[in-house]
Amino acid sequence: MTQIRYTALPTETVQALRNGAPDAYGTPPERAVSDGEGNPCRHCLRDVPAGADMLILAHRPFAHLHPYAETGPIFLCADACERGGGADTPDILTTSPDYLIKGYSANERIVYGTGAVVPRDSLATRAKAIFEDPCVAWIHVRSARNNCYQLRIDRT
Repeated sequence: MTQIRYTALPTETVQALRNGAPDAYGTPPERAVSDGEGNPCRHCLRDVPAGADMLILAHRPFAHLHPYAETGPIFLCADACERGGGADTPDILTTSPDYLIKGYSANERIVYGTGAVVPRDSLATRAKAIFEDPCVAWIHVRSARNNCYQLRIDRT
């Protein structure tokens, strides 16, 4: 059976944003202070701790602009944090009862029939089943409530 890896945003991308690089809309990230809940960092894959500075920005997890290239708000720790990811379910995927997942082809198009709102306890099993379709290059996990991008799942 297919093995999966939860993939956080690349450190180079996050560091550039921390240094003032523009977000997906061409504006600098906003700075705010985390209340400790509901502010998942897409780099360390944990909530930004209460009282810590964080960045809020528009993110588009696609290399190219096209009709399927969704853009939305994300949070990042404002200070350096260790990149999360791996085979184990990251902390940011344990706070909601379910998540929206969608498989994408290598040319960044949704592979129809792969999208579903999945209970968090079934997320890995469903992702592995989606990867049985050879057209699926990766999977995006989004909030089922707000559609915010959480992370990417890759085959290993």
